[in-house]
Amino acid sequence: MGILSNGDWLKIPLLIKLCGFIVISVTFFFFGKNWTGGAQQLLSFSAAAGRSPPSVSISPNLNYPFNLSALLNETLAPPPLPPPPSPPPPPLISPPPPPSDMIQRFGIVDENGTMADEFEIGEFDPDEVVKNWSGKNETAAESDGAGSGRVSVKKFQLCPSSMSEFIPCLDNAEAIKQLKSTEKGERFERHCPETGGGLNCLVPPPNNYKSPIPWPKSRDEVWFNNVPHTRLVEDKGGQNWITRKKNKFKFPGGGTQFIHGANEYLDHMSKMIPDITFGRHIRVALDVGCGVASFGAYLMQRNVITMSIAPKDVHENQIQFALERGVPAMVAAFATRRLLYPSQAFDLIHCSRCRIDWTRDDGILLLEVNRMLRAGGYFVWAAQPVYKHEEVLEEQWQEMLNLTTRLCWEFVKKDGYVAVWQKPVNNSCYLSRDAETKPPLCDSTDDPDKVWYVDLKPCITRLPDNGYGANVTTWPDRMQTPPDRLQSIQFDAYISRKELFKAESKYWHEIIEGYVRAFKWKKLRLRNVMDMRAGFGGFAVALIEHNLNSWVMNVVPVSGPNTLPVIYDRGLIGVMHDWCEPFDTYPRTYDLLHAAGLFSIEKKRCDISTIMLEMDRMLRPGGRVYIRDTLAVMDELQAIGNAMGWRVNLRDTSEGPHASYRLFMAEKRLLHS
Repeated sequence: MGILSNGDWLKIPLLIKLCGFIVISVTFFFFGKNWTGGAQQLLSFSAAAGRSPPSVSISPNLNYPFNLSALLNETLAPPPLPPPPSPPPPPLISPPPPPSDMIQRFGIVDENGTMADEFEIGEFDPDEVVKNWSGKNETAAESDGAGSGRVSVKKFQLCPSSMSEFIPCLDNAEAIKQLKSTEKGERFERHCPETGGGLNCLVPPPNNYKSPIPWPKSRDEVWFNNVPHTRLVEDKGGQNWITRKKNKFKFPGGGTQFIHGANEYLDHMSKMIPDITFGRHIRVALDVGCGVASFGAYLMQRNVITMSIAPKDVHENQIQFALERGVPAMVAAFATRRLLYPSQAFDLIHCSRCRIDWTRDDGILLLEVNRMLRAGGYFVWAAQPVYKHEEVLEEQWQEMLNLTTRLCWEFVKKDGYVAVWQKPVNNSCYLSRDAETKPPLCDSTDDPDKVWYVDLKPCITRLPDNGYGANVTTWPDRMQTPPDRLQSIQFDAYISRKELFKAESKYWHEIIEGYVRAFKWKKLRLRNVMDMRAGFGGFAVALIEHNLNSWVMNVVPVSGPNTLPVIYDRGLIGVMHDWCEPFDTYPRTYDLLHAAGLFSIEKKRCDISTIMLEMDRMLRPGGRVYIRDTLAVMDELQAIGNAMGWRVNLRDTSEGPHASYRLFMAEKRLLHS
């Protein structure tokens, strides 16, 4: 074959060209690698275009000779034999897993690199704080299109700092002055402002208010600045109620009659009466004169939810401490009216040095206890007449025994400083008494569940002949079991009431499931929760089912059917209320306020802004509001929310943008003047 001419190169197939190019490239790469591996480096040429003229530099190996033949021989020599294989390494042994507490530890690393779980929380995010908030209401005139107009508030002012703990219906000094008598505790009852005389400003927080300590740590300590009062420390410090340590209040868990702690007290109670099975038959309790609510706080870990009540008296901040701790509580007093709870609400009612004269006025206050106590329920009394042998106290003890016998209560046991009675399960004992025995049975027309501004009655509440209320199942089954008293609720039902009950539970279970997923509810601080229109309590049940570490105050408005008996039969707590009036709680006591279909009903009865201002009073800074309601009220809710400084967001419901309902979401910010 002859030497290819320049023209013949063009006739070689492309594949052969590529193969040749690759072979040449690999050869030069291999040869160049070995050439520079241990031999001299020659001249190097560099040129940086556009920067400087080309330059030639001298290799550092200039004066070193090299042997090209040796280099070629070394390159073409066969590769050396591989070394003999080394013995296999011993098998790796996995280190033991770390102890579980290493995974569970959380804390802050200090300047020494040490993990510490004693760290300070409580500072608000700067976006949640508003400074220089207006000191007066800012209004604007609005036209209604008919020639007349109305004035709307564009920005609500902050109330004076002296109102930081204001409860409108309990701090109405003018109304209290006009009372004809206060000897029976009338001054501790509700005395609300007249229509138009309520709040028209935003209740401010105390100075240096901090974001509350989260549960469960809050059970044992709260910030001093959030409840800046030391009266209870001075009066009750020696009884293990409460102490102050630097910038916090500490709660050792004791009480006047259980200074060694609530847990030991509860254990004693269970051993004393084995049938008191906390968390099964005993699910809902009432603690009268609760102090700082340590009794209820420690019952929670036994699956018992306790309504802790006390009046706003000389120890006026005890309920505020309870709610700051994250324990269910509200201000209430045994005086002249029925308490706002239904008949047969509580499985156990507890009074430990509650400073109530149960035998006064022929036992009218104990008759109220009897109304609220479930058939077969227990009354626990820990007081000086139980155990002290002084003449006056022994007389009080005999009066108590006489009264409870006439009430047909069974005296179960007295052990140390605790006495326990049990209520009968039916009316047979009442009907077998002598006709002249006092107190008499209430008239059959009396409604024991009618409680809103109803006076106490000096008679024994009858138990239903059909056994309703007495035969609830044990916890947690009772939460999902339609109770018998569902049939006694007065409302129009076109389908089975049991089906309505189950449908509501399913509806709220799905709604809360969506909130947990979309709005990260498990990451929020949702401890003290209020459902402002509770129905059968399905919202509260859904929170329990989704393991949200919270409790719910189920409020049943007077404008709708009274479903409170069903709520208590499910093992929940609640209260009757009229949302055209303020609620009996301290400011800044709830983390979440929930209202479904409330405003579209109540706007026919009172001004929406009245309810919204009360919500702002009850809500903690950083707390949240969720309102599901019709489109007709959303614009007004949004305007009022903005005027109160809330961060407002409107969203479509799961039914989509064309649904007649919307979801109003808001977050309360910390306002400073």
